[in-house]
Amino acid sequence: MTQNRFWRLDAHPQGHDFAAALSLQAAPLAPLGEGEVRVRAQYLSMDAGTRMWMTPRTDGYQPPLPLGSPMIGVAMGRVSESRDPRFAEGALVRGFGQWADYSTVLPDMAGLELLDESVADIRQHFGALGMNAWTALVGVQEIARVQPGEWLVVSAAAGATGSLACQIGRNLGARVIGIAGGPDKCRFLTEQLGAEIAIDYRGQDVAAELARVEGGVHAYFDNVGGPLLDAVLPNMAHYGRVAVCGMVAAYDSDVPLPGPARFDQVLMRRLRIEGFFIPDFLHRGAEFLPQLRRWLDEGKLTTRFDETAGLENVLVAYDRMLSGKSTGKVIVRLDA
Repeated sequence: MTQNRFWRLDAHPQGHDFAAALSLQAAPLAPLGEGEVRVRAQYLSMDAGTRMWMTPRTDGYQPPLPLGSPMIGVAMGRVSESRDPRFAEGALVRGFGQWADYSTVLPDMAGLELLDESVADIRQHFGALGMNAWTALVGVQEIARVQPGEWLVVSAAAGATGSLACQIGRNLGARVIGIAGGPDKCRFLTEQLGAEIAIDYRGQDVAAELARVEGGVHAYFDNVGGPLLDAVLPNMAHYGRVAVCGMVAAYDSDVPLPGPARFDQVLMRRLRIEGFFIPDFLHRGAEFLPQLRRWLDEGKLTTRFDETAGLENVLVAYDRMLSGKSTGKVIVRLDA
């Protein structure tokens, strides 16, 4: 009987000490139930939002994962067994599964999708054609409502979603300002992603740099919250829009954190702030893909991958992503 290796959440992590909270386990694969599909993973996606699932907080956008459960994450791979006629054995698919060699899922609950194999690099299904890209497109185009010529600021701009938000903003005619940590990432933003300005939050005063923007910032794509949000709010233009995509600054806290210190600027500058969560838009994937694919094929949208090999090294990759040591999309490649 085939053994399945999987990462199990044993305790709520303290900070970035994931090794003390998760363990690599193995168990025999059970027979498929009615309607189930089994996927052998080729790649696993490392996503910041899953950090909150590891906490005991019940006020998040996803209920906390019960201790003793396999760790949940997005997986891409081949169908190895199927009891759903929509998903034939051998098909390339992506959906919510586990950090595991094999994920056994009910397709509709897992958001399982058949993927286009004509894409030259299938990893782009985790990149320019993936959920991070859908998030960036919705956030920039629909929530922040960016218009040509406007100033768009993106935090965590060298990360998976931020790097795509920068490119989409540029493609829509915005003047992009990316905020990232370190000179290498800032060069990546200006030299490869088309950002007009890059601000190093580790070495520069973000608020002071944004104060130089004539007319103020029209739109802010926020992946971080915390002090960076406080730096941006006083430098927004009147009637500016803030699209809240993530709160990385608060994900490792077991309790809610205080709100923005400069929340008064929401009133003073008549700002609109809206949070959004991509699972609310999963049913619109087919609508997003044609535009994203055109940009990908034209070389106007791409993703840099930070790839780690081996299921046993998942925690190394996960820490790289959350600690800001990576650039682009962090993924784990499995032997499949």
